Amino acid sequence: MALRHASAGCAAVAVLGALVLTGLPAAAAVEPPAPTPAPSAAETLGANSPSAVVLRALERDLSLTEAQARTRLVNEADAGTRAGRLQNALGKRFAGAWVSGDTSADLTVATTDVADSPAIEAGGAKAVVVTNPLADLKTAKSKLDAAATGKALDTPVRYIDVRTNRVTVQATSRAAANTLVAAAGVDSALVDVKVSADRPRALYDIRGGDAYYIDGTARCSVGFAVTKGEQQGFVSAGHCGKAGSKTAGFNQVDQGTFQASVFPGQDMSWVAVNSDWTATAAVKGEGGQDVQTAGSVQALTGAAVCRSGSTTGWHCGTIEQHDTSVSYAEGTVDGVTRTTVCAEPGDSGGSYISGAQAQGVTSGGSGDCTSGGTTFYQPVNPILSTYGLTLKTSTAESGTPAPQDGEAGTWAAGQVYEVGARVTHDGVSYECLQTHQAQGAWQPALTPGLWQRV
Repeated sequence: MALRHASAGCAAVAVLGALVLTGLPAAAAVEPPAPTPAPSAAETLGANSPSAVVLRALERDLSLTEAQARTRLVNEADAGTRAGRLQNALGKRFAGAWVSGDTSADLTVATTDVADSPAIEAGGAKAVVVTNPLADLKTAKSKLDAAATGKALDTPVRYIDVRTNRVTVQATSRAAANTLVAAAGVDSALVDVKVSADRPRALYDIRGGDAYYIDGTARCSVGFAVTKGEQQGFVSAGHCGKAGSKTAGFNQVDQGTFQASVFPGQDMSWVAVNSDWTATAAVKGEGGQDVQTAGSVQALTGAAVCRSGSTTGWHCGTIEQHDTSVSYAEGTVDGVTRTTVCAEPGDSGGSYISGAQAQGVTSGGSGDCTSGGTTFYQPVNPILSTYGLTLKTSTAESGTPAPQDGEAGTWAAGQVYEVGARVTHDGVSYECLQTHQAQGAWQPALTPGLWQRV
């Protein structure tokens, strides 16, 4: 998608007492109004009122009924809150969380201590006891990434699979995987090997379509609209262009300039647009209909996610693994998310959205949208925090206060918070339950789906 777009109460008690003492009939006591209940996670994230475009795509690509699709989005939003509370409570014993089932009705949380099982079950999740804490798996993956020197095309994908409690290495042969594991000095018991001929590629550099063009030669897809102070723009993939590269919009009208770009290592960039273009919260859905972005709350493993791109349009699938490393011919990119959504060249940079929550921008993948495939997206929250950008959201457009800086440890709109982060707001301390960029309307006291009072 291109951007164009109290004393009174005491008096009452005294009068009532006088009436009783004098023998006169007392008026019925008036009950104070019930406090307004805090919004659920689904209400905060907009999962309780999904767009028709999202629902139709989930029905088509995940073989769901409309009722199942609606229920799934609500369940995934609420599961994120429960998983965050349990992750913070388990600390170093936490080994991952994921949702499963057609409607994501089942939340599983892994721990290394069987004594945690009652607390996990009391927190609304199924408990699984495993050997390796998530921190150890992250350490093992980091060693594998460091040992994957050069372009590592024989071991192109490495990720933590919380469902198997292992690090998975996708390799062109088992021998190549064994060589990498030995070079990294990682215990082979921590590693699963997936032999595949798939070679992920960056998806770019074809002509035509409703997208944006880079220096008149390549085409990519807009990710999400952002602002930086008064400057408007959008985020996209780093491999789409270098800092200083010029862009034209879907209509070939001059649009803007890449302000920053990183690739490989990460796959992120942002483009500042000229005054002819206006940032909106819209993502182009099926049939050109808009899907509104309400925030950037990171979805759990197993959650449904949809992608918009200028080559293949609107497709959905599920999140397989976060924090994946993938090696392209141009080099290795770390910290991407692996999905079952298909994509093709020219879709690069395009939006991934879960319900109404922005997830990331298309990096690359293998396969196509005819036979199916695997894709990887660069998460959006690191792009926002790296470049100091604010996601354009429907919440902000409806009157949310502008982002503001806060003192260290003080909650502030516009900041990206990860699970476990602690802040203070109005003198009260809170702990973050789901990774997100704070919106002005998402003050901790008002969003129990995102923050827990401590």
